[in-house]
Amino acid sequence: MNLLSPLPDTAIAERVETLVVRPGLRIERIVSCGQASPPGFWYDQAEAEWVTVLAGSARLRFADETEARVLAPGDWVDIAAHRRHRVEWTDLTVPTVGLAVFYR
Repeated sequence: MNLLSPLPDTAIAERVETLVVRPGLRIERIVSCGQASPPGFWYDQAEAEWVTVLAGSARLRFADETEARVLAPGDWVDIAAHRRHRVEWTDLTVPTVGLAVFYR
């Protein structure tokens, strides 16, 4: 399998594909093209999340930080459980492909 090909159509919505599920672990491929978190929405997850951008770019905002983080290919972040965050934007011109590892 290849994380960058084929990519699903994201014209209408972001696509999330679960790749691996094990006790205390879930790995997902997330493909977006211009999608973002809904206005006023914050993720507040019971599990921690390690995420990296493989292609494209995105801007990630944490509720406890004053500046948003722009993530480009190769960038990664480890998000603690219950740390409120949101995706402010994803690249409009090329698909943004992320790999997210959720763990407890």
